[in-house]
Amino acid sequence: MKPPPLFLFLLHLLLLLFIATNATKLTALSPTPSPTPPTTSKSSTSALDPQQIRALQSLHIPTTRDPCIQPSPHNATICDNSKPFRHLISLDLFNCSSDLSLSFTALKSLSSLHSLSFTNCRASPIRFPSHLSLSLTSFSCIHSLRRLTGVWLSRFVNVTDLTVSYTSINTHGLYVILGNMHKLKTITISHANLTGSLPRHLHLNLTHIDLSNNKLKGKIPTSLTLLEDLEFLNLSSNGLNGVIPTEFGDLISLKNVSLASNSFSGPIPDSLSAIPGLVHVDLINNQLNGTVPRFFSELKELKVLNLENNKLHGVLPFNASFIKRLDVLKVGGNGNLCYNHSVLSSKIKLGIAPCDKHGMPMLPPPTKESSSGDSESESSDYDYDDDGAEGANEKKGHHHGPNKVVLGVAIGLSSIVFLIVFFVLLSKWCR
Repeated sequence: MKPPPLFLFLLHLLLLLFIATNATKLTALSPTPSPTPPTTSKSSTSALDPQQIRALQSLHIPTTRDPCIQPSPHNATICDNSKPFRHLISLDLFNCSSDLSLSFTALKSLSSLHSLSFTNCRASPIRFPSHLSLSLTSFSCIHSLRRLTGVWLSRFVNVTDLTVSYTSINTHGLYVILGNMHKLKTITISHANLTGSLPRHLHLNLTHIDLSNNKLKGKIPTSLTLLEDLEFLNLSSNGLNGVIPTEFGDLISLKNVSLASNSFSGPIPDSLSAIPGLVHVDLINNQLNGTVPRFFSELKELKVLNLENNKLHGVLPFNASFIKRLDVLKVGGNGNLCYNHSVLSSKIKLGIAPCDKHGMPMLPPPTKESSSGDSESESSDYDYDDDGAEGANEKKGHHHGPNKVVLGVAIGLSSIVFLIVFFVLLSKWCR
């Protein structure tokens, strides 16, 4: 005889309760392992070198807390793990107090630094100790140190990264600064009132050059095109002139180039098509002429193309799919440049007129001298409807209809004739 199902269910439930209860007891009886005390690294507890602490204090840099662990709101530091004392290897000073004063003795104690940065620290520069000048691999000065000289900067012969921005530099040319910096990889000297020309000899390991917003003049030297590792080039807002070298395509690693706001002339070199990784091309505000090269549409990585305010002409050789792929396309300000309205819609704001059958820009439609016409005439970008543009010239030859006075007289005479005929017929009918 089989036991009833209810009995089996209760038996199963009791067995589970028994197992759970005993497991809890076993767990309670088992010894709990004591927590492992956190290991402390002796190197992390090492204090900063007392000489460097005194050096920071003499520079009016707060050192109430260990700068290696808790940097001040006005500086950022990185320290090594040496014993018995740690040493600063990176010091970034920003928004310094007016009390900041650089001293030779203090800087001598900081000769362990590899990176030194000033931002908004308007102290007067002094001669750096030779050990510090030689140990630095990165130096940055932004809105700081007032007026610098090229000779002062040239002492940092081991830097790989040099930045000077919004700080005037008094020098007789870039080569004075860069001549002995054989390890330099990135250079940014912008808004520095830099004069002279681009150096004819540049170190081949450069990957980043930003010399924008200065007063440089002359042509781009052919030696610049030998920098096969160069990825970033910004020479905008200077007084450079001449043609863009045909060897520009030899910069095979280039991704970002800006030659904006100079006086470059001549055509855009076809050799740019040999730079497969171009992402950003800015040639605005020059005197470049010729046609817009078709190869831009074949650069798969291109996202920004700015050709505004030049002397380019002809038909824009781009289709809608290429323009849609770009983040920025600017071609306005080229008076003889136009687009094929059978390929591109007027809804795409390009800042240029559609082409006529001769490949020349169409004239904008005539605007009315009324207030309503003024609102319509604000299409300085020539972004009017293509059909309306073609019809505008046709409508010029059409007659605007009869004069209103003549039309009124004709209607009046017709009315009089009608009344005369009406009364004559009425009189006959009454007889």
